[in-house]
Amino acid sequence: MTREQLAAECERLGATGLTYAAIVSIESGRRKPNGSRRREVAVDELFVLGLALAVPPLLLVAPLGTEQQVPTVPGRDPRDPHTVWKWWTGEETPTLGGPIDGRYVPETQPLGQDGPKWSAAWAESAYPASLYPEFERRRQAVHKAYLRAEAADKRRGDMKGRTDSWTDYTQRLEELAYHIEDMARVGVQIPALRPDLIEDMRGLDMLVDPSIIQPKGTNE
Repeated sequence: MTREQLAAECERLGATGLTYAAIVSIESGRRKPNGSRRREVAVDELFVLGLALAVPPLLLVAPLGTEQQVPTVPGRDPRDPHTVWKWWTGEETPTLGGPIDGRYVPETQPLGQDGPKWSAAWAESAYPASLYPEFERRRQAVHKAYLRAEAADKRRGDMKGRTDSWTDYTQRLEELAYHIEDMARVGVQIPALRPDLIEDMRGLDMLVDPSIIQPKGTNE
């Protein structure tokens, strides 16, 4: 893709400020006499560039597989891209201090003057980021278990197989319901589910408050 083509695609996506000249300045990294960059990239522009280039935007920041190290913050050492990637996604607590005896250590200072320890505050903030992938994993497990149970129903004479399949479905559904309750406790938005799954949860009394989750299509 040429710079002209990239600029045209960015304009098509609504980022009219990402012109040919702006892209040249971004790529060259040219700086003003005071050391600041001539052209910064805003967060919304990073998203546009990722879509225009068909590259997940985070890979533009932490290029996995192509670089040994990437910058973190100006006052600390660079790190390997995968480590920085996990900081961005909340999968791992940043360890900017060190290395001490070859090991990096978490930040120990309090947040603000009288706040909690920095690493504890980070972990609490990042916790919801782990809930959505787990929700999807459990939702898919429920879907697969349901398909297996349906297939077992069609096999004649295999009563044990049918019972085992529906027992497995119920167990997977209960695991999903437990996770939904966990998401509700921390106050995050719960993705919509198929109405039949919600009805099964209600019928089996798996949810303390069935209204915490909405069926797909309610707000469409």
